[in-house]
Amino acid sequence: GEKIMNQVERVSQKVSEADCAGRRDLRDVTMVTIDGEDAKDLDDAVSLVPLEGGNCLLGVHIADVSHYVTPQSPLDQEAYKRGTSVYFPDRVLPMLPKEISNGVCSLNPNTEKLTLSCIMELDPAGKVVSHRLAETVIRTRYRMTYEDVNAMFDGDKALLEQYKDIWPMLSNMGALMEKLRSRRFKRGSMDFDLAEAKLVLDKKGHTMDVALCERGISNQMIEEFMLLANETVANHARQMGIPFLYRVHETP
Repeated sequence: GEKIMNQVERVSQKVSEADCAGRRDLRDVTMVTIDGEDAKDLDDAVSLVPLEGGNCLLGVHIADVSHYVTPQSPLDQEAYKRGTSVYFPDRVLPMLPKEISNGVCSLNPNTEKLTLSCIMELDPAGKVVSHRLAETVIRTRYRMTYEDVNAMFDGDKALLEQYKDIWPMLSNMGALMEKLRSRRFKRGSMDFDLAEAKLVLDKKGHTMDVALCERGISNQMIEEFMLLANETVANHARQMGIPFLYRVHETP
């Protein structure tokens, strides 16, 4: 415990210029996080930049936890014991202390964060024509929620006005998602469009109701972009002959 918390305290909450040294500076690239309303650990951000000639650059930027949690350190050993974060309806038992997962490694808006970025150039059909992986420093513009972005796609005037500076990017992301989905199904991918249940709890934590989660356009956007980034990284590792861990979701 004490060793771990000492390490947590040493992991400073602010990103310094020294931390940024040697990293690709993406602080001026417009990007957002999109998560559920109650998410505290924002671990991925997305950006989409149109290029001249019709291609676009899709960026998936993941919090660089390995910068802070070094191999064999007390934090690493504790995380290894836990193996994963466990999500309950009303709380999370995190693999890493919340000071890290919800603090320094959470991509909160308008703060500098260290990330690993997968930047993919896509042609108009949504095919990856080139990619680069880089250690980066970013600053996200907004912490968006699935609910709000879905409402914007449904034409919510107040939200469209509030976020008018990023609506063009979000709108392009929605169109790109459709292309990626159809490409994926053409290749024989399975459709995991299964209804997900969400437990509604009262103040005491007792279950009041079971509702179905809505899977709107924004949920599918993030899903497609993450799948594409995962596939791009896996291909990269395969081409370089790097041994690689694949994560398999077992039954709980």
